[in-house]
Amino acid sequence: MAIIALVSAKGSPGVTTAALAAALSWHRRLVLAECDPAGGSILAGYLGGALDGPRGIGELAVGELRDGNLETAFWSQLVDLDAPKRERLLLPGVVDPAQAGSVTPLWQRFADFFTGLERGVPPYDVLVDCGRLPVGGPPWPVLRAAAVVLLVTRAHLPDLSATRSTIRAIERDFTEHRVPAGTLRLLVVGDGHANSEISRALRLPVIARLPHDPRAAEVLTLGGTVRSGRPLMRAAGALEVPVRSLLDRRRARLAWPAAGQPRAVTAPAAPGVAGAV
Repeated sequence: MAIIALVSAKGSPGVTTAALAAALSWHRRLVLAECDPAGGSILAGYLGGALDGPRGIGELAVGELRDGNLETAFWSQLVDLDAPKRERLLLPGVVDPAQAGSVTPLWQRFADFFTGLERGVPPYDVLVDCGRLPVGGPPWPVLRAAAVVLLVTRAHLPDLSATRSTIRAIERDFTEHRVPAGTLRLLVVGDGHANSEISRALRLPVIARLPHDPRAAEVLTLGGTVRSGRPLMRAAGALEVPVRSLLDRRRARLAWPAAGQPRAVTAPAAPGVAGAV
């Protein structure tokens, strides 16, 4: 299913919580990549700092700039969220602000690599946590390469107001870089205005709505046992259906993917992914 990117406006709900809930509920092989320029939080939060040593996109960036070894180093930097199945893998984000400078010039390189994972052996979907767009140095190349970009917002007026300006910024960039129309959708979180009202006001379709579920959100943020029956987890698991439907319609219309896209990436057969717990 290629790249599905999540991003939010200033003051909007945590993209990481929504992305992690979706990743833990996904039905196909998936890599969850923390590409938030402000830094990753899953290692210290949901995983409770259980892993020793540096891990993630910051280490990949340093190695790529030094040796150009992204293809071989990628799999060793992942965390198996459901070990040892290797079906839900995490690429942690930067934890040291000094690493951000190494990652920024490589966003296009990562975007191309992520795109190739869909056609790898075995294939992986890539769910990307892009954080809040107003943060300095947003991963624009990753957003442009995404087959679907989900703009996460709460359903109350202050959040919708901030989201409106973010929509316009994304649309201007996508138009300038000739990103296919229909890539951007809204993912609404919590109570408030109805989906139809939000869609009319922001002139953008709502693809799904995640419920306000403080218990599940706390576990996803601070760690603990994730219960699949929680409202947030059920809704996150259902998100895959409208996303896949949207992609199927777009691919039928655009005959996508086209020739010239990045080559497929093959995962190593030998165990190369460390278990989280």
